[in-house]
Amino acid sequence: MTAVIERTRPAAARRVLAPQRREALWFYLMASPWIVGFVVLTLGPVIVSIWLSMTDWDLFTEPEFVGPDNYVRLFTADPVFWKVLGNTAFYAFLSVPLGMAASLGVAYLLNKPLRLIRLFRTAVYLPTLVPLVATSILFVWMFAPDTGLINSFLGLFGVDGPEWLLDADWVKPALIIMSLWQIGTAVLLLLAGMQSVPRHLYEAAALDGAGPGRQFWHITMPMLTPVIFFNLVMGIIGAFQVFSQIYIMTEGGPDNASQMVVPLLFQHAFKFNHMGYASAIAWVLFLIMMLLTLVVIRSSSMWVFYESEVKRK
Repeated sequence: MTAVIERTRPAAARRVLAPQRREALWFYLMASPWIVGFVVLTLGPVIVSIWLSMTDWDLFTEPEFVGPDNYVRLFTADPVFWKVLGNTAFYAFLSVPLGMAASLGVAYLLNKPLRLIRLFRTAVYLPTLVPLVATSILFVWMFAPDTGLINSFLGLFGVDGPEWLLDADWVKPALIIMSLWQIGTAVLLLLAGMQSVPRHLYEAAALDGAGPGRQFWHITMPMLTPVIFFNLVMGIIGAFQVFSQIYIMTEGGPDNASQMVVPLLFQHAFKFNHMGYASAIAWVLFLIMMLLTLVVIRSSSMWVFYESEVKRK
């Protein structure tokens, strides 16, 4: 009798586990297109690029292994890279805070119960739908020294506008101004965050005598910190990867004053055929962005507030 019970237990266990295994099988089957695509189109090229960054390869001959020489050259014998890295950092550390401040201010205004508010919201978001190539060509005209819209507007007040894209001192500020053109996505996220703040918090603050300013800083801002955190991370990544504007508007000029890391990488890879060196630049850029992102993520516990979070004292 005991032997019969022992023999029936594995069969019962198999019957219990069968649905779980079947569910797992269907999961992997449904996810297999993404898994195969990730391995073939993402993970594979990433691994290959690590190896290429330690080779000398011109796209036409066999790669020659050179070890860390590309990285040594990058940090010790390439003054252009340091200038380009400084340009990219300058652009990122100014465009990201300015863009976040502008998007927050615009979202605050668009959250008001004004007439035609839907039209204003649509107008703010529309620039994000315009292709970046078309936007770049538009701003080439706007920044034109003589016939550009910006200098023509400044001329109405007797101000001689600079040669924006042709002046090494003004080309990066011009690119930063252009970056404010497409803040619609950040505005949309912040606006959604503002409208999700419970109204009873504002009512309780008003009963305690808090005005609009104190309500904004002590209620709205803390509730928006998850959205601000997301916008900050995405803004840093996007700023360090800026490419199209540079490639179309300035090609890195004048005198590399507007050259950024990704356009430099593109030039080395597909113009000078230095694919190994370009791969080294790509990995340095990746490590910089990963470091900055980790700093923001680690610091988020000190300033990001989640409504359902209970902090330990």
